Amino acid sequence: MTGGILSHQLVLRWWITLPVCVAGVLSGDIALYWVGHHWGERVLGWRPVRWVLSPAREEQLKAGYRSHGVKIVFTARHVMGLRAAAFLTAGIARVPFWKFLAADTVAALVSVPFGFFLAFLFADQVEQVITDVHRVERWLVLVALVIVGVWVAVAVRRRGQRP
Repeated sequence: MTGGILSHQLVLRWWITLPVCVAGVLSGDIALYWVGHHWGERVLGWRPVRWVLSPAREEQLKAGYRSHGVKIVFTARHVMGLRAAAFLTAGIARVPFWKFLAADTVAALVSVPFGFFLAFLFADQVEQVITDVHRVERWLVLVALVIVGVWVAVAVRRRGQRP
């Protein structure tokens, strides 16, 4: 997104920025695959990894890789929250690297340019969107304060009614 916005503002050249963005995305995905492939099961014992990849999700992904490996890699690229776990598990499940890289590259060549050019096209509206987000944040803070206030009032009232 940032590359698209900066390209629109002529800070960067889009024809250089877009391939760099694709290469960066693929590098991160390859790093996840590599960690899973080389450190495999040891990584699964780490607490931050277990927050993202529960044992149940791990088993589902491994079973899925046995029957639909390339399709999972392609689909996982587009599903927030599943991508890192899926690519780590692809390495653990020993999906052949060339299949992983081919599927991930095709998926990245769909999603990265799409996001890049959406940001490029709507870069003028970014400032308005940020203003709207700040307005919504203020309302959310107000609602949260009201909820906390009601909760405290109810708790105080209940505590006062106890014999």
